[in-house]
Amino acid sequence: MITYQRPTWDEYFLMLAKLAATRSTCLAFPVGAVIVKNKQVIATGYNGSPSGSVHCITQGYCYPGLNSCDASKILPSRAVHAEANAIAQASKYGISTDGSSIYVTLEPCLSCLKLIISAGIKEVFYETSFNSGEKALVRDSFVNEGLVTIKQVQLSENIAKKAASFLLSSISVSDFVNT
Repeated sequence: MITYQRPTWDEYFLMLAKLAATRSTCLAFPVGAVIVKNKQVIATGYNGSPSGSVHCITQGYCYPGLNSCDASKILPSRAVHAEANAIAQASKYGISTDGSSIYVTLEPCLSCLKLIISAGIKEVFYETSFNSGEKALVRDSFVNEGLVTIKQVQLSENIAKKAASFLLSSISVSDFVNT
């Protein structure tokens, strides 16, 4: 019998968020986000400069003399975060995010988490942790209030390898059925 392991829905949408991250123009944190409703993608986003502004990767720095926004404790990041861009994209095209889920490659910062909650997004799935200490306490207070659920998800090694092989070559059924 031929077996084929499909990605779980969480793995599938996380991979789409990781693909969105490849469009990031941020020098510090390439992050991607995908908003999903009823197992359908309704919006995507990645972090980078505001529309119309020069990209950090294009000019080679965030601010003159500063190679990366995370190198300064004073200057704010120039980037619009991936989650905010995905929510803005949905809004721009009149797509409701109420009751949806969001998949992100990096756990949302508190500002993005508040925006996610205000946009009616009920579930957050993330790959890499970001909040700790007092920030985690604030995050947890939103979870405890029932405003949002948050879950860390990972890609299995087999699914990641299969996805990489799909990206690197033209695929036919016989190429992947026995892997």
